[in-house]
Amino acid sequence: MKKKYLFPLFLMACAVRPAAAQGGIEDYVRAYELPSRFGRDKVADAVYDVRWKDDATFTYGLQTAGGYVLRSATVGADGTLETTDLVSEGQRRREEARRSRHVPSHGTEVRGPQLMRRHWMVTDDERNAAPAWSPDSLKMAYVRQGNLFVCDRDGKNERQLSFDGTLASYYSAYLNWSPDGRKIATCRILPVAEKRYVYYVESSPSTQLQPILHQQEYAKPGDALKQRIPCVFDVESGDQLHVDQQLVANQYDLRGPSWTSDSKSITFEYNQRGHQLFSVMAMDAVTGRVRTIVEERSQTYVNYNRYYRREINSGKEMIWMSERDGWNHLYMIDMERGGVKRQITRGKWGVRRVVHVDEERGQIFFSANGMVEGEDPYLVRYYRIGFNGKGLVCLTPECGNHDVQFNRSFTYMVDTWSTQEQPPVTVLRSVEDPSRVQSIARADISALKREGWVAPEVFAAPGRDGKTLMWGIIQRPTNFDPSRKYPVIEYIYAGPGDAYTPKSFQAFNWNTHSLAELGFIVVQLDAMGTSFRGKAFEEVCYKNLRDAGLPDRKEWIRAAARKYPYMDVERVGIYGCSAGGQESTAAVLWHGDFYKAAYSACGCHDNRMDKIWWNEQWMGWPVDSSYVRSSNIENAHLLTRPLMLVVGEKDDNVDPASTMQLADALIRAGKDFELVVIPGASHTMGESYGDHKRYDFFVRHLLGKNPPSWDELERRRKK
Repeated sequence: MKKKYLFPLFLMACAVRPAAAQGGIEDYVRAYELPSRFGRDKVADAVYDVRWKDDATFTYGLQTAGGYVLRSATVGADGTLETTDLVSEGQRRREEARRSRHVPSHGTEVRGPQLMRRHWMVTDDERNAAPAWSPDSLKMAYVRQGNLFVCDRDGKNERQLSFDGTLASYYSAYLNWSPDGRKIATCRILPVAEKRYVYYVESSPSTQLQPILHQQEYAKPGDALKQRIPCVFDVESGDQLHVDQQLVANQYDLRGPSWTSDSKSITFEYNQRGHQLFSVMAMDAVTGRVRTIVEERSQTYVNYNRYYRREINSGKEMIWMSERDGWNHLYMIDMERGGVKRQITRGKWGVRRVVHVDEERGQIFFSANGMVEGEDPYLVRYYRIGFNGKGLVCLTPECGNHDVQFNRSFTYMVDTWSTQEQPPVTVLRSVEDPSRVQSIARADISALKREGWVAPEVFAAPGRDGKTLMWGIIQRPTNFDPSRKYPVIEYIYAGPGDAYTPKSFQAFNWNTHSLAELGFIVVQLDAMGTSFRGKAFEEVCYKNLRDAGLPDRKEWIRAAARKYPYMDVERVGIYGCSAGGQESTAAVLWHGDFYKAAYSACGCHDNRMDKIWWNEQWMGWPVDSSYVRSSNIENAHLLTRPLMLVVGEKDDNVDPASTMQLADALIRAGKDFELVVIPGASHTMGESYGDHKRYDFFVRHLLGKNPPSWDELERRRKK
């Protein structure tokens, strides 16, 4: 439930007065001290990194007064919990290092025995892969010079199954044998004639004096994409079947093919360009007949990133996730006849993730939000339900944002829950009877409070329609004085595609705490255009990324200011990075009457300049005039407020030319603004240098003060 701050009546009755001490050197010193003062070590008895080793044993890290330790716990036959081991800090570090050696780092892919490292924007041409062994390991299949071959395991009796592979149309090297070993499924690849690349200069490399020019594959909205055509080869006869190219034309992506357990069909997922059609299809491996098992259509977009499917009952049925009724729910699909057999979950709430499917018991374990009326609708809880849509059970009954780790048999779970205002509690819980709990730890934040820690307030108020509640947080400084007047700064990241306001406890929030300490009230909220409040709530963003929920955000801040008159609604600033960089600039372009200053880092200032997958999802395809309407670059002439643009010269996420083109447009429009380029930096809020620039920017433009000298501040911080 929404919490309230209560202040003595005589304070609230006092006339507000300007805060003379805000934005001074003492405020800066405190702001820079907060990360250490509000460190994780100030939260005692907090549990981290829960890992089940088997059905009865799990390990977890525990923050204690003596440091961080790794414990091992065992669940007894009667459900009691016994801590059986205490591991030192040194052993914990060695264990983490051992685990990390077996986990590929970010941006890697594992295919067979090879580990291929590449940037996440680089597409796989599928020309090379390890040979695929038949189920009996007596034969292997491989692609050479674009054609499919098979041979015996010793390399003898090589046979060529395809002869039409060329540079312009070849067979994928990722091969899939049928379970009976008689056929091979793959895809015919129609590659793009020419890929797009972006280039950036590393001006100050550490390895040499001269700059380095970098090239990176980077498809943008409207660019051509490779096409994948599923096909099946009979190993003995050499006969082949191909899906009609027109059935999967204009594809954004095609995943698969994969075999059914009886070797009679292959299935694949077809995502049509524009994201308004997503379907699961099957091809008969004997006749070549293609049929649709299930499809999703939308006049806006199908959020394919949220899909889930799991075949059950020997491939006769499939559990499917869909927003077809306006909310993200689970359905049972008839794999043989096609179409929906029944809806498993329903209601004005959304499934977040399927955790486990128990075919033997006919149950689905999943997480969801918004099911409990009256509480913050973003709080995640865990549930189980029968395949028939009956027997819904909440496994995490306490109000809070839950993080659950189940044992292998899904008989026990370690459940940690918290809110932004309430520290975490961790228990061992019985899945069969969630009310049966064994306490593991309850976090103690008394040390944090002694450091002056101030919890953010969870606040809800209606948005643009006057009825739908927007949920966010209000962060006050540690020396908060309700008799003073505080400018407001909003940290924005509106995606879309997710919800972004923190819901779990944080000792230190990088986006709000330090900035508030300078003499501001910092807020963050999720408005229309973000996720997990139903499809209608989210699809406000469609072909309209300039909206960014800003009409809702203004109403929310005004409502907060009506409740708390020390929030100065006449001095509101905004900042963000990436999509937040685009959105914070949009705020001062189209809502300059409300937002008086913006700091925008690494923004996608024109969606035609950014990566294809993000922008075609929300802005559609083909590229049309909606891209122009949402472009900060095309609308740069609207700027009337202070703006600081920040960009990393090596940004490999958002093309840095996006920021430079906005700067060019502002110059041509005769607008005053600030541009900060961070040498050597990639996708960044600005690093420590940018943090300081952001502090000074808002102190100057919202508090109307000259910031303290950097040299003087450095001397004070060293004392």
